[in-house]
Amino acid sequence: MKVTICDNRKQLGYHASQEGANFINQAIKEKGEANVVFVTGKSQVMTLFYLTQQNVDWTKVNIYHLDEFIGIEQSSMASSYSFLNEYLLSKIGKVKSYHPIDSCKDNVSKTIEALNKELNAHPLDVAFICIGENGHLAFNDPPADFDTTDPYILVNLERRSRKQQVSEGWFKNLDDVPEEAITMSVSQILSSKHIIVSCPDQRKAKAVAACLFEDISPLSPSSALRYAASCSLYLDRLSSCLVFGDRRTN
Repeated sequence: MKVTICDNRKQLGYHASQEGANFINQAIKEKGEANVVFVTGKSQVMTLFYLTQQNVDWTKVNIYHLDEFIGIEQSSMASSYSFLNEYLLSKIGKVKSYHPIDSCKDNVSKTIEALNKELNAHPLDVAFICIGENGHLAFNDPPADFDTTDPYILVNLERRSRKQQVSEGWFKNLDDVPEEAITMSVSQILSSKHIIVSCPDQRKAKAVAACLFEDISPLSPSSALRYAASCSLYLDRLSSCLVFGDRRTN
């Protein structure tokens, strides 16, 4: 795992977007298209901002969601659909294909079946992700399922994971946060040829330290990133405070 510590979230987003764009362009050059998955949330705003300014032929990119709440309206600001449209899709124009996750409660099985078929046919080239305050990857809360090979799975959300959604301002109170989600599995995330982790803010510091130093275990889902073939972890001075103190490196 390559770790880069930046002065602030803007610098973090810029460098993460540069490397991510290079990997996308590399995939396009090698096979004519790129398969890319995006996480949503405040940690991704600057990375997506700078990514939309990179020289990428988005008409050759297939885009996927990392996760989505079950039962949430697409128009909700907390939905992955709404977030990705605001911060990415509305800025880049036409893409080769786009595969949002259907959040309808009645369609969960069919949605997962269709997405799994799609991902099995289009292996991931780049995954833009983050680490949750409880150490989760996507919505794979501890204890995470490290064994399933299904690209997408249905999960129950841990209380700490749901509280993070409230603290970030996506929901007014805990009761408003859905208790279930469709998420990309840990094994599918790790299957990506390249993983870009944008993880700013001091509230993520404990989870970052656990990711790097705790035993690789379902109780610390992000620790699985140490199995990845190519993973770049981008931190700011706050999220890295328990890792390298005040030292910075590139």
